[in-house]
Amino acid sequence: MQSWAVVVPAKRLALAKTRLRPVTADLGRAGHDELVLALLADTVAAAIACPVVGSVLVVTDDPAAGGVVRKLGAHVVPDAPDRGLNPALEHGASVAGADALAALSSDLPALRPAELEAALRAAESDTRCFVADAHGTGTTLLTALGAPLDPRFGVESAAAHRASGAEALAGHWPGLLRDVDTGADLDAAITLGVGPWTSSFVRRLRAAR
Repeated sequence: MQSWAVVVPAKRLALAKTRLRPVTADLGRAGHDELVLALLADTVAAAIACPVVGSVLVVTDDPAAGGVVRKLGAHVVPDAPDRGLNPALEHGASVAGADALAALSSDLPALRPAELEAALRAAESDTRCFVADAHGTGTTLLTALGAPLDPRFGVESAAAHRASGAEALAGHWPGLLRDVDTGADLDAAITLGVGPWTSSFVRRLRAAR
């Protein structure tokens, strides 16, 4: 059974998920930080619980984010390049030093370990593979087997990864597709069923309204 090293990028809280600020307005800056950390924690917890994941490495310079994921059992490395998402992922991949690498979005609160396992097993079919998000334009998972990760996250990343030669994967893994950038995305993830950290935040948010 292939064992995967999963790399998760986590921005500094002050810069993360700015489009979600209207959702957390009633709770202020602390509430926004809490939501970002909850999304990260549920994502990392699901990855750690996945049977085919051997290690999870979070690339972050944020002390709070690092503290949360260390408690879950993830390794943390600083974002030494400090030049954006793709250099951070390349740095994490080099530190992980594994033959089977996966870059995973940090905002997948409805992700189930079994979904990630199914996607990673499907990724054994090719050197590089990716999973597009629910909108079909972004990327939530990028994998590499015995090859450079070559991440191309950003605007229209699904098309960029396809153009780079990565194979598009499809399967029944709704939580893996549902990254959270907007309030509508969060509502959709809640409908699927989010993990305990995001669930706790949502209860607090509803009580504040």
